[in-house]
Amino acid sequence: MTVQEIEYKLKQMRLPRMREEYKRQRNDPDFQHMSFDERFGQMVSLEYDARINSTIETLIRKAEFYDSTANLADVNYKPERKLDQGLIEELGTNEYIRSHLNIILIGASGCGKTWLSCAFGINACQARIKTKYIRLPELFSEFEAKKIQGQFRQYLKQLQKYDLLILDEFLLVAASPTERNDLLELMESRTNRRSTIFCSQWTPEGWHERLGAGPVADAILDRIVNSSYTIQLQGNSMREEYSKLKK
Repeated sequence: MTVQEIEYKLKQMRLPRMREEYKRQRNDPDFQHMSFDERFGQMVSLEYDARINSTIETLIRKAEFYDSTANLADVNYKPERKLDQGLIEELGTNEYIRSHLNIILIGASGCGKTWLSCAFGINACQARIKTKYIRLPELFSEFEAKKIQGQFRQYLKQLQKYDLLILDEFLLVAASPTERNDLLELMESRTNRRSTIFCSQWTPEGWHERLGAGPVADAILDRIVNSSYTIQLQGNSMREEYSKLKK
């Protein structure tokens, strides 16, 4: 087989990094001292890494994070924030996702809930875990649209495919009876099957009131609270701190 045929077949098999590495090794005399296995192994490794990185980039893009640059390595552990570094590092292993557990992030506006949720989500994507970020008001609007289209059940099944679902602005305002029922359906489809991160300015006690303080509220909270890690963020607004840095 000629060099041109090899390159053509690698291209046809959609192995671009291996093809480029093959060309590089063939034209660089420094590779001549390496064994066949070493050279072939390097070609395979480069192709493999490129595919993994491409998968991660695709997962991050499709997750539609509010902040796609958030990183758990950059968490601000200032004393006034009272963050448990050990817990965050433990959650960074993604074991809670494999165990189908949840995270509740509670704090005032600007305290960094959304950023931290995105950092957890990106961390999951880097482990090739399918993730989706969405604001709860947007999700309720999507539910309404899917019902009109007759696709509500299909949409619930689609959401169930996400190993990690991030619900931002969770119950910022009181939910309507229809929204309560839709939320119960969502939680029922994910409990003990998938993981969810809830970002809220209110504690679960506040959620109960915003869910009507009745049996539906009880059912929703029962499916969330008993299988969730809770992180309460404190301290000054991170937006205010960032603004001061910009000045």
